[in-house]
Amino acid sequence: MEWNKITDISQLEDINTASESEKIMIFKHSTRCSISSSALNRLERNWNNERDAVKIKPYYLDLIAHRDISNKIAQQWNIEHESPQVLVIENGKCTYHNSHMGIDYTELMEL
Repeated sequence: MEWNKITDISQLEDINTASESEKIMIFKHSTRCSISSSALNRLERNWNNERDAVKIKPYYLDLIAHRDISNKIAQQWNIEHESPQVLVIENGKCTYHNSHMGIDYTELMEL
């Protein structure tokens, strides 16, 4: 899986703009949490770059290293912070979000 890593808060505006023409997925990952690692592993195991990257563009946030960005994501898209958490952004709005064991590859691909 070829993640686009979020490392700077200014990238959120780029994501918002890009969401006008493509579906964006943000995966917020806690590197200290086994549930987060499990959810990440399930996504990566099922992901097929050729098939899935045309449906949804994946972004990855290490929220331990970038908690300020995680907080801004919660504020910008009016979603309560959770970890792990996945958000789907379309046309500047969060159209889907889930967390913990609710993060499901098949469900994401059916959106």
